[in-house]
Amino acid sequence: MLNNQSANRSVALAILLWLVGVGAAMVAGFLAVTSPKLLGLAIVAIGIVYYFFSKFEQAVLGLLILRSSLDVFSAQQIPAAFAIGLDALTVLYVIVSLLTGRIVRTDGFWWFFASWVALQGLWLILLPLGGLALEPSLTSNALLVGMREWVRLFSWLMAYLLVMQLQERIPPEKVIATLFFSLVIPLTIALIQVLIPPSLLPPFLVFDTHGQFEVGSRINGTLGHPATFASFLLLFIGLTCWQIGRKYQRLPWILLLATLAFFIVSTKALTILFMLLVFLLVLIIPKLNLLNLLTGILLFVVIISLFTSTEFGQERLNSILATPLLNPDIDISRAILLSNSDGNSFNWRIAQWTFLLQAWQNSPIFGYGLGTTPYLTIFTGYYAHNDYIRALAEGGIVGLAAFIVFLGAQFIRLVQLMRSSPPKSSRRDICLTLMAILSGLLVGMCTDNILTHTTLFFYWWLLLAVAGWNWNERQPEEGLL
Repeated sequence: MLNNQSANRSVALAILLWLVGVGAAMVAGFLAVTSPKLLGLAIVAIGIVYYFFSKFEQAVLGLLILRSSLDVFSAQQIPAAFAIGLDALTVLYVIVSLLTGRIVRTDGFWWFFASWVALQGLWLILLPLGGLALEPSLTSNALLVGMREWVRLFSWLMAYLLVMQLQERIPPEKVIATLFFSLVIPLTIALIQVLIPPSLLPPFLVFDTHGQFEVGSRINGTLGHPATFASFLLLFIGLTCWQIGRKYQRLPWILLLATLAFFIVSTKALTILFMLLVFLLVLIIPKLNLLNLLTGILLFVVIISLFTSTEFGQERLNSILATPLLNPDIDISRAILLSNSDGNSFNWRIAQWTFLLQAWQNSPIFGYGLGTTPYLTIFTGYYAHNDYIRALAEGGIVGLAAFIVFLGAQFIRLVQLMRSSPPKSSRRDICLTLMAILSGLLVGMCTDNILTHTTLFFYWWLLLAVAGWNWNERQPEEGLL
């Protein structure tokens, strides 16, 4: 019986390879006539596929490291091409594994994640059918934006699935340690942005807010926007703290932590300070002792001191005083009026949130569709700067509820993994670190577009997948997610 199954799989694989070979030959012949450049790209793609299957572990780790360096080439659609290529490689690997009888590793949370991503496709169906309140003239553009947003979510799902296939091939600690190599190019570019005047840099390495700040005054590494770079650094600050807690060669990790703190201040992103405070509180309180408390206080005081030592930092902190949040003499209506002239990004956020909530009232159940926030207010082209309001406006009550459940499921998953890990174990500590990072991200979502930080979440899902591996610990894993 087993021999027959093996023979059937061999035949099916041979047929698949024959079809792929015939298709590749036909495509190569067509490209050779119409576009030699595309033929060259096709040959490169074939080489990548060959390397991917022949050196699977090295290829996957290389792709993970590479992702942090691509956002600087967004205008050339390189990150999008990377995501589509990674999706294709993952799907191809799953197909070949099923045909050859190899195990495709998943876990309960991956299936929950897949269900949530599939649910997001509901808005892609409702939009062209007229089931949403978006103006008909915007439907075609909004549908393309929504499809791109859904593919972005799907690529995170595929990244999670791909990393799951490394389980029992590479130790989880080695995978996490390897991810630190993804800091090399972003930090190198960030150092160049700090040391070299913007006028001497190529335009794609200079961040320009079109008048809100001095050109080149904020660093963004290779991640497009300073806030995106800051959240990426927060993730690795968490991983660095985890490495320090393992008590192996602490000095290099402490130096790296100081380096990350310097660069996170240089992004001049105010929201990240509140995210960092929440991260430190969640990380320290469960295992409170004098050393951890002093370390957390010292790190936060150093970062705040660096931030407030600059004129820009002082102005950013003072700008909060000119908002309804801390000034009782300014109500929401006045803040909206001031947002047009005072240059205060907090008052602008209040105006944007107000307009989005007004728009949501016209379509309260299903909202307007994925990625439609830039079409819903007078601030055309701008996101919500609040992921909860964005979820409400784009998905309605249904979409917001699904988003909250999805965030809550991640906490539940991490708690389950912590409970199934022995005290003071590496997996227990990494789960606590991830919970602290997630807590910081949830705070950041109140005033920023954290959900648009694609590179951050690419690494987040890799880490969540690795946390769910068997770390060869004595207690069995528990929970459905």
